[in-house]
Amino acid sequence: MGKRSRQRQKNNQSCTIIFQGWGAGYADIVKENKLFEHYYKEQGLVPEGEFDEFMEAMREPLPATIRITGYKSHAKEILHCLKDKYFKDIQELDIDGQKIEAPQPLSWYPDEQAWHTNMSRKIIRKSPLLEKFHQFLVSETESGNISRQEAVSMIPPLLLKIEPHHKILDMCAAPGSKTAQLIEMLHADMEVPFPEGFVIANDVDNKRCYLLVHQAKRLNSPCIMVVNHDASCIPTLQINSDGKKDILFYDRILCDVPCSGDGTMRKNIDVWKKWTTSNSLHLHGLQLRIAVRGVEQLAVGGRMVYSTCSLNPIEDEAVIAALLEKSEGALELADSSADLPGLKWMPGVTSWKLMTKEGQWYSDWSEVPTSRHTQIRPTMFPPKDEQKLASMHLERCMRILPHHQNTGGFFVAVLVKKAPMPWNKRYPKRGGTEAKGDEDVEEQAPKGASAAQEAGAKQDGVCGPPSKKMRLFGYKEDPFVFLTEDDPVFTTIQSFYNLSPDFPKLNVLTRTHEGKKRHLYMVSKELRNVLLNNSERMKVINTGVKVWSRNSDGEEFGCAFRLAQEGIYTLQPYIRSRMITVSVEDIKVLLTQENPFLSKLEDDAHAQAKNMGMGSIVLKYIPNPNNPAEPQCPIQLCGWRGKTSIRAFVPRNERFHYLRMLGVEVFRDKQGLGLKPRDGAKDAEEEGAADNEVEVDFENGDENTSSEPKTDNSKHEMIKLWNSCPLQRTKMHCWVSGGYDADYRSKEDVIT
Repeated sequence: MGKRSRQRQKNNQSCTIIFQGWGAGYADIVKENKLFEHYYKEQGLVPEGEFDEFMEAMREPLPATIRITGYKSHAKEILHCLKDKYFKDIQELDIDGQKIEAPQPLSWYPDEQAWHTNMSRKIIRKSPLLEKFHQFLVSETESGNISRQEAVSMIPPLLLKIEPHHKILDMCAAPGSKTAQLIEMLHADMEVPFPEGFVIANDVDNKRCYLLVHQAKRLNSPCIMVVNHDASCIPTLQINSDGKKDILFYDRILCDVPCSGDGTMRKNIDVWKKWTTSNSLHLHGLQLRIAVRGVEQLAVGGRMVYSTCSLNPIEDEAVIAALLEKSEGALELADSSADLPGLKWMPGVTSWKLMTKEGQWYSDWSEVPTSRHTQIRPTMFPPKDEQKLASMHLERCMRILPHHQNTGGFFVAVLVKKAPMPWNKRYPKRGGTEAKGDEDVEEQAPKGASAAQEAGAKQDGVCGPPSKKMRLFGYKEDPFVFLTEDDPVFTTIQSFYNLSPDFPKLNVLTRTHEGKKRHLYMVSKELRNVLLNNSERMKVINTGVKVWSRNSDGEEFGCAFRLAQEGIYTLQPYIRSRMITVSVEDIKVLLTQENPFLSKLEDDAHAQAKNMGMGSIVLKYIPNPNNPAEPQCPIQLCGWRGKTSIRAFVPRNERFHYLRMLGVEVFRDKQGLGLKPRDGAKDAEEEGAADNEVEVDFENGDENTSSEPKTDNSKHEMIKLWNSCPLQRTKMHCWVSGGYDADYRSKEDVIT
């Protein structure tokens, strides 16, 4: 099978793949690379006597892992559902001669929120015995309640120690699994609709940014912004602080840089035949430039996590050592040995050497011939000064080897900024005034400030200022237009929903200057500050969470905007009317029947609905701590009070999610799976309609029903866009073909 055919086959499968498990990869790729084995034997990274075990683990496919999203109060309910139903149903099964082991929680991940198993994705997708479990995984992943994510990929966000007030930059964020973790941590307290902190997620690849948007949007946060820049030259942003312009410094930065990816051989089988030592030599300079740009934008006292899915010291310790040397004491490696109890890892190394693809070894820069100076840089070698090397504490870096706990390979280092970077203090601002701290880092980053940089700034020096006229690539985004407090749109919204006086009207935005506003979004106050002060500095792909959508039918009932489910948890704390308190039985009725009569509700909810006028409503479930059999987390749904009936406006997979939480078994017809775009919009609509059919199994019988209002069918809408517009098709291809695979590094892995 050729490369294109394999890639096409991979893309066709990826829409429904959740797990990366046993049997993944291509049969015609031999898992052998003598150069790889020779290189890592010589480096001595693997403990003595364990190298054969290390190589054996590298050849084994990667076990499947899932993570329950932690910021929603629903996480405990999902965990309860998994443990009490699905895990019990699948353990001790024997499928095709393979014994299915009971899933186990990752010992080092907090609160049993991450699990691994030995099941293959093929078995999960094909075995009738696992059909309901597979549908559960697909549905909950699309709803943002579960993430398929490699175990080691979960480590960097945990080491950042996020708090709700932190301003966070994710420098190389796509496809977004780590970004999702950062957002979850910001929303640790669900009682706070707008945490003070935010996440700015950046990626250099315009197409991959849309995959990132899709991942982030599942979490429905007003505190995430996706931007499209080269991380090594990401612009310095400004904010308004007490009426004055100030530089935005981040409290936390995730610097998960592009790498050769040899730690991913267990899942990305292509790496076996593509691996060569020149990969790391080509990437080292870029990795260092990105890391330097990161620490420039880090606040004093802040933490930056540098990580790669490579085991190679040239991409790992060499970058950290060069960064520490350039910092002249402004940075230090944090000791994270006690932060993740249960995680097995090897300390960073203090000696390593280089090898060319021809097999030539170099232990020191002085040995490198002049002809190689364009490929090999001084920063790739360990510092020669033993005292300086010891003061760096490179042993505080963490390298995860695959055979120690059956994972992928990974490297991570935690840096703490103790003082402004030296070049920002050393070089004055234009105009003669001294730079204070790291102010104006965009202008002050020198191209030839140190000896190492003088040797070749483009390879491994500090990135110079970006071009005055920013070059933009990819699909042109609609503008972000903030509403004023006296915007006419608020007149009816304010009275209809009886918004509380502290409702932040200034945080509401739309995506058009002209015509009627179709959708209204909300961002946090801090992100609004960033957007308003940096429109010319950055290319924003997406931000905000949708809170209202225009509904022309609503005008006759008092308001042209109905509530959107995506933003209900953000908006609901400010709504003081149009709210019906419902019971578990009411929710079952609302989510399994298309337009039930008001009389189908229980007496309390029925009475509330009868006293309410027609139009958009909030359906609110308040948990009863005295009844542990019912969900112990609040549930808020958008709905519509009709003349004689009531309806829930909730996307299909969220319906499934809530029903499972209520103990209702949800099962779709097999034909509803594997939705694929076709050539005609009509075909897409027909297939989207088929995908809405749902079968709900009650103890007292079955009830077949359509599960989702067409107006909220996001996948259906994307398919219509796919068929109608080539620009949108390019923009969405990474989502449709890339699926939910969470750790790809190269563009070729996601985009065809």
